[in-house]
Amino acid sequence: MKRLAIFGILAASLTLVGCSEAGSGWWQKEWPFRTPVTVDTTPSGTNVAGPIGRTPVLLRLHSGNFSFSESADNGADLRILAADNKTPLTFHIESFDVLLGVANVWVDVPKLAGGEKTALWVYHGNKSAPATVNSAGSFDADYTLVLHYDEAPGTPTKDKTSFANNAANGPTSSDDGAIIGRGGKFTASTGMAVAATPSLATPATGFTFSTWVKLDAASTADQALFARDGVVVGLAAGVPYVSAGARTAAPAAIAPGQWVHVAVTSDGQASRLFVGGKEVATGAALPAMAGPLTIGGSATAPFTGGLDETRLSKVARAPALMATDVAAQGPEGKLLAFGKDEEQGGEGGTILYILKATPALDWAIIGLCMVLLAGAIVVMVMKNNYLARANRANKAFQKRYQSMEEDLVHISELPGLSDGERKLIASAPLGRLYEIGIDELQMRQRRLGDRPLSGEAVEALRAAVDAVQVDENQKLDAAMVLLTIAISGGPFIGLLGTVMGVMNTFGGVAMAGDVNVNAIAPGIAAALLATIAGLAAAIPSLFGYNYLNSKITAMADEMRVFCDRLVTRLAEVQAERSYPAPPTRLAAE
Repeated sequence: MKRLAIFGILAASLTLVGCSEAGSGWWQKEWPFRTPVTVDTTPSGTNVAGPIGRTPVLLRLHSGNFSFSESADNGADLRILAADNKTPLTFHIESFDVLLGVANVWVDVPKLAGGEKTALWVYHGNKSAPATVNSAGSFDADYTLVLHYDEAPGTPTKDKTSFANNAANGPTSSDDGAIIGRGGKFTASTGMAVAATPSLATPATGFTFSTWVKLDAASTADQALFARDGVVVGLAAGVPYVSAGARTAAPAAIAPGQWVHVAVTSDGQASRLFVGGKEVATGAALPAMAGPLTIGGSATAPFTGGLDETRLSKVARAPALMATDVAAQGPEGKLLAFGKDEEQGGEGGTILYILKATPALDWAIIGLCMVLLAGAIVVMVMKNNYLARANRANKAFQKRYQSMEEDLVHISELPGLSDGERKLIASAPLGRLYEIGIDELQMRQRRLGDRPLSGEAVEALRAAVDAVQVDENQKLDAAMVLLTIAISGGPFIGLLGTVMGVMNTFGGVAMAGDVNVNAIAPGIAAALLATIAGLAAAIPSLFGYNYLNSKITAMADEMRVFCDRLVTRLAEVQAERSYPAPPTRLAAE
């Protein structure tokens, strides 16, 4: 049975075994964890062509690609390094929620180009480290206004650049379900006013305005998103346009209820309108602007809907940047590929990574399956030991029983038995059947003397022996139901954990707005551990059940045959007592 126990233990250990791999090129030993991130502008990623330049890239962290349990509660321990694994990059945190396992982090990538893969390293785990976030340093000096709308509801919206071109007021209310965390919600708004400053001025040779916009409902009205010095970027009956006297419009309206990226650039020769990161129209160049501006409506074109991540630049940003922003910030999330979380000096490979990504709910299911497996192993070990002892005792009893011939007596009365053999035979199931048979026969001998047993007496004797046989069968089957529970219930419990884990993964991805395979795969792989645990409980239990059941069936058959032979022999012994003794025996006496 040792082999059966070892098999069960090995089956339980399968989920803890994996390939080993060591991390290399660690930045600083005080940071025990890191997550590799690849900014992918090749066809396998966002498929962007052309130069992009210095770019603020949004890292959407969630429980599927980042271990929040190993990080500080406010993300103060985050450090983001360039591909050389030596150069810290400037970044800031827009939101960081440990309980929900969701965070939005902006990192300043010094140089991006289309058709390339750029590596980043996100270090964390040093919970005593001070915060090093730098909102102003996350944007180059050509950004004159950046609004995240992450302020508390009812407060003026602040500029995230170093110029501090803050709005005098805020949106009507906040939208916690915006495209990037919290956004601004506007209701018939005449706009957030931003005063004129020298840093906010844009020359005729360079201008870029971009924002995410969502219409609450279809409207035939003219709604301004940006208005300044006669230049308006807005929506006319839902159609994006830019106007500086002459109007340049997109070919189609945007759908209500959906977040859409709208951008306008002007380089002194022409203006370009982008919708969803793609250029959709070209018009006349825009003039220089230096006056106050409004965002989210104007006095003549109020706006109703949502805005998020609004930016103003004094240069014409590259078309590739528009596509990159949409890929990084939008729901498709194709720009970034997250690798598995790595631990300094740690080993474990894929399996260890999956174990770290497993949520508490799945661990509870896995724990329940392991309890089933542990119970099944205990039953298999104890039952096999019991059957082995019973089989040895039966063999010892059979040897003595066959030597008794017609002189049937209690086991305790057998001559020449050692104490060890006497105890062994007394524990034999066949011995207990024999003992009750002898008790029943001797009781009838005291009452009937040497008269042969009647048919009714034989049946009564058989019934007494059969009752003991039933008790012995129940002992053999005791606790076997635990194996059947593990066999039939383990896979279903594991499947329940997998379904709940998958549901939780997709829910987290939906909240984070990141649906690439690297966001989904860790959670799905972790959820499948529950099914593995259920099968790990069921498979050894199935083998053990079949093995033990065959031995139980064989012993039950042995007892059934012995009962029939015992009753018949007892009846014959009683009948022989009523016959006259043979002459040779009388003479001898």
